[in-house]
This record gives sequence, C-alpha cells and structure tokens, in this order.
Amino acid sequence: MLRPTITGWGRCTPESIVTNDDLATVMDTSDEWITTRSGIKERRVSHVENSDMATVAALRALAAAGLEPTDLDYIMVATATPDRFIPAMACHVQAKLGVNAIAASDVNAGCTGFIYGLSLANGLMATGAARRILLIGSERLTPYLDLERRDTAVLFGDGAGAVVLEAAGGEEGLRSINVGANGTLAGSLTVEGAGSSWMEEPMPVRVVMDGREVFRNAVVGMEAAAHKALADAGWAVEDVDLLIPHQANIRIIDATTKRLGIDPDKVVTNIDSYGNTSAASIPLALSEAVDQGRVAPGSKIVLVAFGAGLTWGAATLQWGDRIRPLGTSDVGLPASDRAGIQIMADRSRAWHQ
Repeated sequence: MLRPTITGWGRCTPESIVTNDDLATVMDTSDEWITTRSGIKERRVSHVENSDMATVAALRALAAAGLEPTDLDYIMVATATPDRFIPAMACHVQAKLGVNAIAASDVNAGCTGFIYGLSLANGLMATGAARRILLIGSERLTPYLDLERRDTAVLFGDGAGAVVLEAAGGEEGLRSINVGANGTLAGSLTVEGAGSSWMEEPMPVRVVMDGREVFRNAVVGMEAAAHKALADAGWAVEDVDLLIPHQANIRIIDATTKRLGIDPDKVVTNIDSYGNTSAASIPLALSEAVDQGRVAPGSKIVLVAFGAGLTWGAATLQWGDRIRPLGTSDVGLPASDRAGIQIMADRSRAWHQ
C-alpha cells in the first residue's frame, strides 16, 4: 500500500527574539519563573502574516525535495491562527507559491494539527486522490497574547514548519497513525473574542487556558496515543530512534518521556528557543533534527501531540534513505523595523485602552 513518505523539509522562524528578561520589562514575571514552569527561555515574534511564514517554510521544503510548486497535488495547512477566517490560509499560501487549480485547505486541531494533517494526507494517498502533498504547520500566536495574563503570555511563539509528502511503497514512510478528541474539555484551552459566537459582544481576542486541566490530560493523552501508534506499527519502545513531541511545556515532555520509558537522549526538544508554536512545533522540530544530523537513513520516529479541542494524536514513521536536501532556497522574511517585545507590548496595550 502506498503511504506518505517525507522527501522534503523546511522551516521558518521570524528574526525577532523575545527573551524572558524582555517580558519581565512589560509584565510581572521573571526568567526564573518562566523557565522553571515551562522550560522556555525565548520565543520568536512575527511582524508578517502567518501565510508569509508558511510560504517560506514551504519553499524550503520543496527545494529540499527537488520539486516545484507545480509538482504538487494538494496544499494543506495546519493552523489555529489563519490570516483570516475565510478563506482557508492554504489558499493564500497557494497564491504566494504562484500556483492554482490544485486543492488547498486548512486543518484546525490546535497543537495536534500537524498530525491531523498527516492523517488526512494518508487517506488521500491511500485512495489515490493525491501523490504529492505539501503539509505545513504554521502559527502566528503572539497577536493573541494578553500581557496582563502571564499564565499564557509567556508560553507561545510564532513559526512554521513544512514537509513534502510523496506516496511510496516499501518499508519507509508513515507506519501508523491515530488521532482523537474530547470536546467536553474544549473550554480548557481556547481563544476568546474570535468567531461568530463573539460578534454580538466584541471583546479582545486572547488565549485563555486552564493549565492544570491541560497538563493532566496532555500527559495521559500523549502516552496513550504513542503506545497505540507503536502497537499498530508493531514496534517496541526499544525500537524508537527518535521521539518528537509537541513542544508545549518541558514538564509535559519530561513526564511523557518517562511514562513511555524512552531514553531522554532520543527526545527532540527546542521549546527553550521557540516556546509553544502549536501546530508548527512538530514540523519545525523535525526539520531541525534532520539538519542537525539526528535523523539517519531508516530511523524509526514517533510524533506525538496534544492540543486545544482537546485533541491528541501520534504517528510512527520510518525515514527513507535520503537525509540531505536535494536543493536549498534563499527565500526569507523581510526585516522587521521593531523589536519583538515592542510588537507584543503595542498589541496588548491597544486592547486595554
């Protein structure tokens, strides 16, 4: 059976860095408070649209695969922070890639969005509806952060990651995948002020979260999803070469790693540098892991995530023979004329005036 195989990978992170010390200048917090609770030291802040970051990551992934946008059958963007609610952000990415007449759609499963997208791509390839799919995870979360709420404002950042998926047979590629959700806990992590429910009583658009509820369900949900993915693939924990979890909180990652019984040296973490980038975190971390030489030909990799919804999912994939990009792209974002902390502070200040 044909299955999605990653043949190209790329990422995009804005140049503006906001450190914990920067945040301490505009809100009641400190580097120690943030680091001990989350593992985050800094995050990136975008001054451009989400679709701009997604497009840069996409072009870099296409270059790595040795393909052009015209070679694609489908563009899929996993995001909870599209440029606009209508149309799908994938359509804006399609236009910026200079192609048309191919399918383009978004998937919103919060931080689990990339794995949900991978599941949908698997179905498209299994039925023969598509052979080459561009799957992007891209988020611009900082405009949703209220600097008067330090429980959420210190956690999130902006960024994008992308992969090119090609249908292939053999042992390589996606070996198993499972996704799920519990909508009764949807209020545990949500965005107030955005959507038709808020049109009659407008309010600031901001992330709100019940941290304890999310933490408790995240650890249990990711462990169960990962165990199911391993069982479905016929792999033992000892077979895993690399675990790439959603980068939400270092304590969640550490607890999940311990419960799964995986060697911490096999776990990819970059939350200290980027914070929680939601649906972008797994493809961003995967791209870095490949470029850092942590992925070898035939590597057995587990992806696992948990997010708003509350959603969860896990996948196992076996890497192919190629670990070097076929090409590179020099495309990038334009320079910002403001510091990242200024961008965040100006947005938050406007809400409270």
